Amino acid sequence: MLFHLRILGALIAFTWASVAVAQDVLVPEPDIEATIGAQIEAFRADDFAKAFSYASPNIQGMFGSHERFGQMVQNGFPMVWRPGVVQFLELREVAGALWQRVQIRDQAGKFHALDYQMIQEGGGWRINAVQIVPLPDVGA
Repeated sequence: MLFHLRILGALIAFTWASVAVAQDVLVPEPDIEATIGAQIEAFRADDFAKAFSYASPNIQGMFGSHERFGQMVQNGFPMVWRPGVVQFLELREVAGALWQRVQIRDQAGKFHALDYQMIQEGGGWRINAVQIVPLPDVGA
């Protein structure tokens, strides 16, 4: 478990480094939203095998099994495992990578922003990384 948290930490550190790079906002991609939405629905149903199928080969290789992947999500991303309301925000290109911003309101009413890195694999979209990002401050 500690190994997986270290991998997760390394992924987050790597993706934070890309935040300073120029970003282009793109037109929404329904197939990307459908892939992320299908994975979230699989988590809601505790179908970790199906949720794991939406992960890129890189992510699948890191975790090795849908059971370990499910444990990581339950512990590290509980708002994804048991979301309340899911809203798709902007799709951005950062240093050649596509990032879909998703806002999730968890079942307790707290808002979370996540960036999903998407890659095309085998004719469809796969999730290659997920990072929690800070929500913008709301001023009066």
